Amino acid sequence: MATITTVDVSQPGTVSAAQVQRISPGISLVSGAIAGAVEATITYPFEFAKTRSQLGVTGSKGSAISSNPLTLISQSVRDNGVQSLYKGCSTLVLGTAFKAGVRFLTFDSIKDFLSDSKGRLSPANGILAGMMAGTVESFVAVTPTERIKTALIDDARSHKRFKGGLHAFRTIISDAGVPGLYRGLLSTTLKQAATSAVRMGSYNFLKDVVSRRAGNTQPTQGAIVTFGLGAVAGIITVYATQPFDTIKTRAQAAKGATTSEAIRRIVRERGIGGFWSGSSMRLGRLILSGGIVFTVYESVAGVLRRLPVQGEA
Repeated sequence: MATITTVDVSQPGTVSAAQVQRISPGISLVSGAIAGAVEATITYPFEFAKTRSQLGVTGSKGSAISSNPLTLISQSVRDNGVQSLYKGCSTLVLGTAFKAGVRFLTFDSIKDFLSDSKGRLSPANGILAGMMAGTVESFVAVTPTERIKTALIDDARSHKRFKGGLHAFRTIISDAGVPGLYRGLLSTTLKQAATSAVRMGSYNFLKDVVSRRAGNTQPTQGAIVTFGLGAVAGIITVYATQPFDTIKTRAQAAKGATTSEAIRRIVRERGIGGFWSGSSMRLGRLILSGGIVFTVYESVAGVLRRLPVQGEA
């Protein structure tokens, strides 16, 4: 494992492991994975509601799909019980842990390369680092896990063909081979690149602004400030990237569709506004997830950095 490079925390911008301090790839990977798993477990009902809204039509018992996330969640519980809210959850948790680990590992590596001599990352470089991290995580982890998760949620409302995540994986492979897992790769990559660019870039920018306004007198920010900044970054991310997410969901439904087919269906069925379907559901999730993932990441990374073995080559 690489030796941690220490920095002078009195320098401007040295506010967190996620923003400035150089940490080993192992710590980035483990901290990101834990943060992703915690975030996905807590916020999954919002992801479920968002996906159901984007798939549209009706519930499993003919009830209309609501645009209100709380109403949709209550309808799902009434129709199919509380467990229905967690259909595909295990797949998303594992996938989110994996992709968050890859995202933070990639982002931290690129950030270290692009940071200035004081460890600060410019807004433009923060967006670039986030975009590259999102592209890598899409290829490595996001597309196949999102394909399975979306197919499970879509299947649960009608076909009831899949028995679980592993069965869905085997069925998709059997029906379409490995390419079947990468249905919606283009739209997913566009979505992840845009999401990571906006989310990571805006978070690091906001962190730097808060640090400067505080007079750069404190090396770290409290958990409440970290959560708040992550939540604001989540709000910005939703409205900037929602069209990519809607296209991805349509492309990765149980029957699947090409990116161009998904776009045409959305426009035909819902008009231009349809590209922002599920925004309120995703907003609820990303406000929470933005706060949770950065807070957990920095907390875990801080603990791991203090372990004696981390100072050894």
